[in-house]
Amino acid sequence: MAPFAGWDMPIQYEGILAEHEWTRRHASIFDTCHMGEFEVEGAQAEEDLEHLVTQSVSTIKDGQCRYGFLLRDDGGVIDDLTVYRRSNERFFLVVNAGTLQEDAAWIRSHLSEGTTFTDRSEALAKLDVQGPSAKAVMESILGEALPDLGYFRFTDWHLADMACTVSRTGYTGEWGYELYFPAQHTERIWQKLTESGEIKPAGLGARDTLRLEVGYSLYGHELTAEATPVAATRGMFMNMDKDFIGKNAVLRDMEQGVPRYLAALQLETKRAARAHDKVLCEGRAVGEVTSGALAPSLGVAVALAYVEADQCEKGTRLDVEVRGKPLPATVVDLPFYKDGTARAKSPPQ
Repeated sequence: MAPFAGWDMPIQYEGILAEHEWTRRHASIFDTCHMGEFEVEGAQAEEDLEHLVTQSVSTIKDGQCRYGFLLRDDGGVIDDLTVYRRSNERFFLVVNAGTLQEDAAWIRSHLSEGTTFTDRSEALAKLDVQGPSAKAVMESILGEALPDLGYFRFTDWHLADMACTVSRTGYTGEWGYELYFPAQHTERIWQKLTESGEIKPAGLGARDTLRLEVGYSLYGHELTAEATPVAATRGMFMNMDKDFIGKNAVLRDMEQGVPRYLAALQLETKRAARAHDKVLCEGRAVGEVTSGALAPSLGVAVALAYVEADQCEKGTRLDVEVRGKPLPATVVDLPFYKDGTARAKSPPQ
């Protein structure tokens, strides 16, 4: 266990490698109750959110969710977040624990007078069941059917004798669900889903190696308040056909370019780089690692790093300085792990 944003968080249960492997092959459950949940409602809610976040809100369909960013006026990233649309007047936002209070204050200060904001973070629990067998095993354990959902779709459902929002989203690259429900049911649901041993608990350690293998950014590492998201995403998750807070800074960086961009580095060894390790080209520092770990599914270490713009092309050979020793690495395309099941149209067999 380790402290994080006021919570005691599970790092591992039986071991990061075992939990990682079980998630890729079967199904694991992650305690993500630390995440924040907001409700934004009212006749002006859609318009207010369109101005607040980078992703298009008006084109989200009812029952769909979409990932993007909450930016400062100067384009710095306050948080990355997912917007869920229940109707054109009812929205549900999922935010990071470490930025929850800042997010809430920023959003409140930019809402119309008639738009209501409710912080549901204390009232709601969040558990993620991730892995190719998630649907089949959950239905077997619960004795009831899960809704048929496409990727990044959700619905309000009655599950295990409680009201529950079921979302086919996650942070692992595998088929899975994020469950939002009244917090008083947390222990009951956790124990019910884990008692057979078919769904095993996984901690933050495996969550990090899983997300790194599929190249997902982590706030505070790849995304920070000191820079626009352009270097990390090259314009993805931002609708430049609308006005949003921070757009001018984003436009500047997209048009003028930035000195360094996020690059995916695959090492030739299992020895993992860590955040702030230097990236070298012929001995000259050309970048810095933001996240690094052994990729258990690949058998080698991988890293995300901000690297000088002319060193980001696929196939570029670089070194990563790990504890004083330069280790060979190659710039590759994301995701590192390409066999994830998250986007499958039907549950993996």
